[in-house]
Amino acid sequence: MTKPPREPRERTGKSTLRLGARRKAADMAGESDAQAPIIHGVVPPRDVLMRFLTENPDRASKREIAKAFGLKGDQRVGLKDLLRALEEDGLLEKKRKALTRPGALPPVTVLDITTRDHDGELIARPAEWPEDAGVAPAVLIRQSQIAKSKGKQAVGGIGDRVLAKIFASKGETGPAYTARIVKVLDRKRSANAALGVYKTMASGGGRVLPIEKRGEELIVDAGAEGEAKDGDLVEIEIERSGRFGLARARVSNVIGSVATEKAISMIAIHAHGIPYVFPDRVIEEAEAAGPATMSKREDWRTLPLVTIDPADAKDHDDAVHAEPDTTPENEGGVVVTVAIADVSWYVRPRSALDQEALKRGNSVYFPDRVVPMLPERISNELCSLKEGVDRPALAVRMRFSKDGRKLGHSFHRIMMRSAAKLAYAQAQAAIDGKPDNQTGPLLEPILKPLWDAYAILKRGRERRQPLELDMPERKIVLKPDGTVDRVFVPDRLDAHKLIEEMMIQANVAAAETLEAKRQVLVYRVHDAPSLAKQEGLREFLNTLDISLMKGGNLRANHFNGILAKAEGKPYAELVNQMVLRSQSQAVYSPENIGHFGLNLMKYAHFTSPIRRYADLIVHRALVGVLGLGEGGITPAEEAGLNDIAAEISTFERRAMAAERDTVDRLIAHHLSARVQEEFDGRVSGVTKSGLFISLPEYGADGFIPISTLGRDYYIYDEAHQALSGERSGLGFRLGDSVRVKLVEAVPLAGALRFEMISDGNPMPTATRSFHKAGRRDRAGGRRAPPAGTRPPRGRR
Repeated sequence: MTKPPREPRERTGKSTLRLGARRKAADMAGESDAQAPIIHGVVPPRDVLMRFLTENPDRASKREIAKAFGLKGDQRVGLKDLLRALEEDGLLEKKRKALTRPGALPPVTVLDITTRDHDGELIARPAEWPEDAGVAPAVLIRQSQIAKSKGKQAVGGIGDRVLAKIFASKGETGPAYTARIVKVLDRKRSANAALGVYKTMASGGGRVLPIEKRGEELIVDAGAEGEAKDGDLVEIEIERSGRFGLARARVSNVIGSVATEKAISMIAIHAHGIPYVFPDRVIEEAEAAGPATMSKREDWRTLPLVTIDPADAKDHDDAVHAEPDTTPENEGGVVVTVAIADVSWYVRPRSALDQEALKRGNSVYFPDRVVPMLPERISNELCSLKEGVDRPALAVRMRFSKDGRKLGHSFHRIMMRSAAKLAYAQAQAAIDGKPDNQTGPLLEPILKPLWDAYAILKRGRERRQPLELDMPERKIVLKPDGTVDRVFVPDRLDAHKLIEEMMIQANVAAAETLEAKRQVLVYRVHDAPSLAKQEGLREFLNTLDISLMKGGNLRANHFNGILAKAEGKPYAELVNQMVLRSQSQAVYSPENIGHFGLNLMKYAHFTSPIRRYADLIVHRALVGVLGLGEGGITPAEEAGLNDIAAEISTFERRAMAAERDTVDRLIAHHLSARVQEEFDGRVSGVTKSGLFISLPEYGADGFIPISTLGRDYYIYDEAHQALSGERSGLGFRLGDSVRVKLVEAVPLAGALRFEMISDGNPMPTATRSFHKAGRRDRAGGRRAPPAGTRPPRGRR
């Protein structure tokens, strides 16, 4: 999917990087240029409070604000009212118990160092920034006075990714923020380095084809190709760019041929800087590991725990068991046991295995390979809960009443022996009356009790009302040569839901136990939608005559009500997409703000320590606080949880981007032989530059530039998520079913370009009235041209 370039909103000179945004924010908050004094014992005016929050982002909780202004008793009530008013006005957002201005950087942020200013100081920008939030703010990297006096370079350099402490800039020129580097996370290629595929030319030298959707071809002069051969994935240094023709580049490193199997995922691995080769010392440490001992372990090897996973799973890190609760006080209740591989026994803090696991953050799953967080000796052998083999585990035993309320739980460090390795479809078939030779004997003693327990857990889930989006995921099946065979949507079985709900309850139990013991941990948190996104969704839903309540107290069940109203309607998928887009992104944090989507107040990842570092941290915390033996969390690890949470959140987003890019490239390659064919599609995105189109049958996404839509003058209507013709009144909205022609496929970049075949649909009355008024829409639409004039190219 080719995204249009962002429109720059800032100049790059040091004196202009922040003035526009700062002045606009100051105007919104009623600030004056003069520094208003802090008067202790008095609730501050709005402008004074906003200035304090801007300059002290690390003191932005209600408690710290009250302390800074010396507020006590009834004065704190007044402060609370003021903060609520500022939130309702959209001037503040609540994040992890702290208040910040919308779009403000958190106190600790992962940055990418991108350039230097005119004085030679390093300038960075946030590694992750919402696409709808405009240009990411610039951050000036501080260099200590001691380092400067000794003539030393600042820690970090251009191209590095760093974890940094953020401070609001107090000057009136230069970037809006300064930062002090806490840790260099990744030393990357220089800023002018890029990846591409080398193609030789008969005249000598060659060209480098881009692997990014917005990339451009480059010329490699003869003698600058190094050892590159035709079809090699190469790293290049861009040497110069003239006013005319293609830019010149030099090959700096040859990664390998893209003609080999698994080459598509290898492009994403290198493009996103994902570590994929284990150092020798890590492999040596993994190979030296032996079976776990029974020290401080309970012997649960006779309990018939079973694993239920995808049919092609190579590691099995969770097992389940359920039985009726026989205690008299819980008639009709159940006992559910979830056992998770004891990775903390093998991966100790500060070991080579631990350092490499943190560097990776999580396993990355591609259609053709897995880049694991841990070596196979650990993930696929010693920590895989294989059928009939003794394996160490951490288990949680939970008691539920017949109406699905959890009555209690306990954690145990155990030695277990899996009674069976089952696939989802296999277990479901047995429950549906089609057992096989393996599941037949397990049906009555093991599988039916599990499904009975799931029926009880469902009652608790229905009462909790988590966000229930209907967004089917597609799976790609590859041929032996690594190309796409087919794309399909797997059935969503009760077997999947059973495992999912039992894992959720185990995660909740882990968070509750650690919090009750006052043990610091890494939560999985999911904030409520921002006020700005709520308003955008509200405006869109109004066009469908669906209302969304106002205020900052929305819960997941409010969104479920919206989804229920849309169910069965032609726009149901569209509403699901818009609700999804309105949600915040889940992250890891030592500060608990709850999980909005799951509608849970305490939630931590505990169930996948083989593939997620966050779960390993939780395991160590449980081992340590419950006195379960070796491998517990260390004081140094506790002190660094803020940094760890920031890193693994970033690595998770990195993995998601790499996985998405690989799927795009595979699908583009699959469809490249079908250029000029027509397909049924759906409008999946609307921008001022054109339409994003998805092909549901293939899971493919592509773009239609606005200049190719027709000879009408199209205006972007953000509220209706539409592009509509000024003269015809016809247009296209998000979610519309359309017929398109594939006119270009670029497999290496994963880009598809379509041409619209369908005629537009009549636009809502409000949209047509909007056009006739000739007003500039607030998202950037233009006035209609005077009668008799031709619309400018690119807006027809």
